Amino acid sequence: MTLVAITGTPGTGKTSVAAELRSRGYEVVDLGEHIRSHGLLGDLDEERDTHEVDLDLLNDSLEEYRGRDGLVFMEGHLSHYMDCSTIVVLRCEPRILAERLRARGYVESKVRENVQSEILDVILCEAADTDIPVFEIDCTSSSVGACADGVLAAAEGRGEGLLPGRTDWSSEVDEWFLTDRERGRTSRWRRWPRGSYASTPTRYRG
Repeated sequence: MTLVAITGTPGTGKTSVAAELRSRGYEVVDLGEHIRSHGLLGDLDEERDTHEVDLDLLNDSLEEYRGRDGLVFMEGHLSHYMDCSTIVVLRCEPRILAERLRARGYVESKVRENVQSEILDVILCEAADTDIPVFEIDCTSSSVGACADGVLAAAEGRGEGLLPGRTDWSSEVDEWFLTDRERGRTSRWRRWPRGSYASTPTRYRG
């Protein structure tokens, strides 16, 4: 199997890295577009502005790509739930991530939800729960080209320097999880239990 997942919190750089890989001649499946074009969008949760997606149907719909020669990538924040050979999780420093999401027009509650998810390593932990090799790349200040190089290195078995555990946003907990009142008594809150955030795997944002 040569299908490689490029995943991460919205705003971490998946679309930009995918475009760079396409410019180098690689096939990249836009999972959001794939979901829409294959009629896989379920009911809309208006409060959260997300659609339900049947992950089994989505996984089955990608079968045509698994038998192809060479590397095929798929990008999207649900891609790590799909059967694949490698998972690459893109990361971004919370403040920069928030700026990117606000620039997209996200409401503040949605910005906070996604930033909290990034701080707690939600997608990384979900990926690590599989038996698929997982790598992570901090895209905060790296160029798109450098991030694409990292994805290729991971996909080609050269990702020794990209193993999970090198990214830690726990110092951002006070700003993104506490109210102004609680920030006045944060000595008890210095370390948040990483990976404890409960996500909904069948949600698609977009």
